[in-house]
Amino acid sequence: MTIFSKIIAGQVPSYKIRENDHFFAFLDIAPMVKGHVLVVPKIETDKFFDLPDEYLAEMLVFAKPIAHAIEQSFNCDRCGLTVMGMEVPHAHLHLVPINSAEDVNFTNKKLKLSSDEFKSVQQKIVKALGEGL
Repeated sequence: MTIFSKIIAGQVPSYKIRENDHFFAFLDIAPMVKGHVLVVPKIETDKFFDLPDEYLAEMLVFAKPIAHAIEQSFNCDRCGLTVMGMEVPHAHLHLVPINSAEDVNFTNKKLKLSSDEFKSVQQKIVKALGEGL
């Protein structure tokens, strides 16, 4: 069971942004910038392109309102989308507020946020989504 499966199951705490029957979105605990969200399928599949076709299509539709909420919540040019898949063997998308390609450089030093900072970021995005926590 991956750490993401444990987060989805509620065994590991997270800063949840949104959830449906197939996907779970939450704040990255080692964000590149404030507002960095992970979108994870609830099925445990290592490689992104090994996901069933319907999941690939649905994942972007699920992520779209989150991306718009990120853009509304943070001073950014757009919400970038990245698939790396090297950190955790569970397919996932990174949604990151960006102003340049440097903002999604995975070799950059990650932010260390307090619990209050994470909660503030979470509340901004969830409020922009128009959904309660």
